[in-house]
Amino acid sequence: MDIKALNQELAVSGQIAATDLKVIAEAGYRSVICNRPDGEAGDQPGFNEIEQAAQALGMTAAYLPVEPGKVTDEQARSFGALMTQLPGPVFAYCRTGTRSATLWALSQAQRRPLASILEAARGAGYDLSGVARRITNGGRTPVDVVDATHDIVIVGAGAAGIAVASSLLARRPDADIAIIDPADVHYYQPGWTMVGAGVFPPARTARTMASVLPRGVKWIKMAVAAFEPECNAVVLDGCRIVKYQQLVVCPGLKLDWNGIEGLPETLGRNGVTSNYRYDLAPYTWELVQQLRSGKALFTQPPMPIKCAGAPQKAMYLSADHWKRQGMLKNIHIEFCNAGGVLFGVPDYVPALMEYVKAYGIDLQFNNQLVAVDGPAHEATFVCTHADGTQERVTRSFDLLHVVPPQKAPDFIRVSPLADAAGWVDVDPSSLRHKKYANVFALGDCTNTTNAKTAAAARKQAPVVAHNLLAARSESMRLASYDGYGSCPLTVERGKIVLAEFAYGGKLAPSFPKWLIDGKRPSSLAWLLKERILPPVYWDGMLKGREWLAQPVLTDGEQPSAS
Repeated sequence: MDIKALNQELAVSGQIAATDLKVIAEAGYRSVICNRPDGEAGDQPGFNEIEQAAQALGMTAAYLPVEPGKVTDEQARSFGALMTQLPGPVFAYCRTGTRSATLWALSQAQRRPLASILEAARGAGYDLSGVARRITNGGRTPVDVVDATHDIVIVGAGAAGIAVASSLLARRPDADIAIIDPADVHYYQPGWTMVGAGVFPPARTARTMASVLPRGVKWIKMAVAAFEPECNAVVLDGCRIVKYQQLVVCPGLKLDWNGIEGLPETLGRNGVTSNYRYDLAPYTWELVQQLRSGKALFTQPPMPIKCAGAPQKAMYLSADHWKRQGMLKNIHIEFCNAGGVLFGVPDYVPALMEYVKAYGIDLQFNNQLVAVDGPAHEATFVCTHADGTQERVTRSFDLLHVVPPQKAPDFIRVSPLADAAGWVDVDPSSLRHKKYANVFALGDCTNTTNAKTAAAARKQAPVVAHNLLAARSESMRLASYDGYGSCPLTVERGKIVLAEFAYGGKLAPSFPKWLIDGKRPSSLAWLLKERILPPVYWDGMLKGREWLAQPVLTDGEQPSAS
């Protein structure tokens, strides 16, 4: 017997014997539900035997038999009723535990988010993605009606989604494409570092979604609840179904603000800010201008994260402002990094270390932010020492710039498309799903090892566009993504260390060294970041113009695209 807890109120398991009930009772369970019909197997004890043993131990027993693979809506409702009526916590069993877990999942459909239900079940060892549509439908068996069908469906209208749609239309103007995204506003997120330094106004980084979506693309303004790749279907909130011939997944990642205790309650006040949110980046600049003395903490969570250089970009630009105002000597700066190195590509570290020393920054590696007490102006970190031991360290602050932990979106993490870590499982070169041949993914949601940046999506979009059409027998050759990513490290106002690299940390400069030496701070690179890259983003990348981004085919030939 293997007791598998779904939550504090319920655990499930496979078939039990009467003698197992003593262990179950000692584990604290007060009721038992049998979900296996009597006589299903020759070695199976009948419910009466289980009930008598349970009653002898002071436990309550209930019988709700379910045939294998035939959980009905009424049975799910009955299970939910038992969970409210029986003394808890409750233990339920069937042959393997799957029927019991399914009954619980359906009974919770109107009480918990789909991802929370599937994640709890997966944590106990049960894959319930097959009933995701029923859970989305409030625990009821839905009528199998398809609301829309498109040749190509793109999930996510961020930088990656719009870029790949535009690249597809550049190659196939009559393509039948739908984009699914509930957002009203599209953000140029690379600009938020500049907003937090007073360089860009916030409005420069935002446009309405309707104004940036490519013409001819159908916009389905809803949220995705689940994927059914075996059925070529996407399940939307409200159990609407969209069918596809080919699917592109690029919804970005999830910023887990709740992953740090006390953080949501204090964000945007008490000196706690983050450039990772549109509405908070202006507060960063406000705090930087106000701080004249004291302690400034800048944090970085465990990898992977969106733009690994962004946590320290905020720090350098803040330090530069304090230096220019003559306040730097009065401000103690600490960079508390959950990782063990300043930057993942060693070639760029020497230039960055020059600024660390010039600004007097105290580097604290292997320090992960776990809690914030805003009113007390205290941040708590878990510090991991060289011998593996850990301790909690509390630091005071006057300014705290937080970068939250990050993970794949919930509906990705619990889907059949995800790997064990929750990211979409794709081939790192073709960006095609490893199991489902008609599914591609790009951007921050994938398990590729490149930096999660807009620059990476800019290179990935043409690769996906070409390979998706190649899969439709429109080309015999495939395009290859080399892992390119770019991180313009704003080390001071007016200068940038332009980090460009591919898989394995291999340097991948876009410009000759005499023009921009990426390993040294450059004024020209700042001009690129401030003046050139925003229009390249809005008028190039999002319009399908693949400037310096045309994919290389397997034989080295360049495909044509406008």
